Amino acid sequence: MLRLSSGGQMKTYYNDERDCRGGRRVHWLRFSTQDENGFGLLEADGVHVCRGDMFSGWEKTGKLLAPGEIRWQTPCVPTKMIALWNNFHEAAATLALAIPADPLFFLKGANSFLPHDAAIPAPASYSGKVLFEGELGIVIGKQGKDISPDQAAGHVFGYTCVNDVTAFELLKADPTFAQWTRAKSFDGFGPFGPVIATGLDPSALCVRTLVNGKERQNYAVRDMIFAPEQLVSLISRDLTLFPGDIISCGTSLGARSMLAGARVDVVIDGVGTLSNRYA
Repeated sequence: MLRLSSGGQMKTYYNDERDCRGGRRVHWLRFSTQDENGFGLLEADGVHVCRGDMFSGWEKTGKLLAPGEIRWQTPCVPTKMIALWNNFHEAAATLALAIPADPLFFLKGANSFLPHDAAIPAPASYSGKVLFEGELGIVIGKQGKDISPDQAAGHVFGYTCVNDVTAFELLKADPTFAQWTRAKSFDGFGPFGPVIATGLDPSALCVRTLVNGKERQNYAVRDMIFAPEQLVSLISRDLTLFPGDIISCGTSLGARSMLAGARVDVVIDGVGTLSNRYA
């Protein structure tokens, strides 16, 4: 177990544990320093810098950085973030929503992507409620189109934490047109990270969201209507998936508005803690 300081708080990352399938848990990150931009493995003794391509071939350089030497970047660079709506049984039942026949999803703009420990900027053109939504993110590792259910696992590289930030009052402000893109894609409204964790069984994971240290969400991934591998297969019928793309699995109950200055932590044990302040 490795504990790192972030924003004045101590964060916990789990390394070199074993999942229920016997695979080693590896944590990937991207970083910058005064001298370089790079990627590597977060291990108990620090950041092992790598070269090559995270998804298609890499090796360690032998360089080791202390966590305090780096500035966090998003752990991958997606061509798109595909985010789910109404994908949890408990939330659907509580909100009286019908179970969808197919995944209901929207896209978040690349301008919304934000790394761990960066501030989420308040929109200048909108003054209504802004919600946090803690979610599990699937990170695609191999390009695919029309992926069959039995091949979907082979296209999943790993998992990350996502905060699907939403300008809530914009969604239905115009009765003729639901504004999902605008409401979800303001600059900084798509934080994810801090790492990509591999070797995990997603059905065993829980997502917790804390605001200023107080727990606001705590739900099990196994309650999903469409499980991660189903999402990969079904979404790939419509959209080609590329390495680094993220499927954000949707949220369950407990999403609320954030006040200026609030720190939001999305915690998934086995993955880590995504922490951002709402400016």
